[in-house]
Amino acid sequence: MKSYSLDQAEDLLIGKKGTEEREEYELELKLELIGDMIKTARKKRKLTQEQLGELVGVKKAQISRLENSTGNVTFETVMRIFNALGAKLNLNIQI
Repeated sequence: MKSYSLDQAEDLLIGKKGTEEREEYELELKLELIGDMIKTARKKRKLTQEQLGELVGVKKAQISRLENSTGNVTFETVMRIFNALGAKLNLNIQI
């Protein structure tokens, strides 16, 4: 039985870095991580999705979609959510 590193397995199963399939996978993974962070921060502050939505000016359904990575959301909305949660956001852009 041949063993593979994580990078090799991702290349084989998802596609090599730079391919459309791999880019979509990595974007979905990042969106899922953002949703998890928002959910964790919301629960830590003992807020319901509805309460957070009221603080941000969006409906509960949009908070739910974001936490569950099932809908499109703007960067502005994500920033407003983290601001309402009192969360510190570090943005790292690499070119």
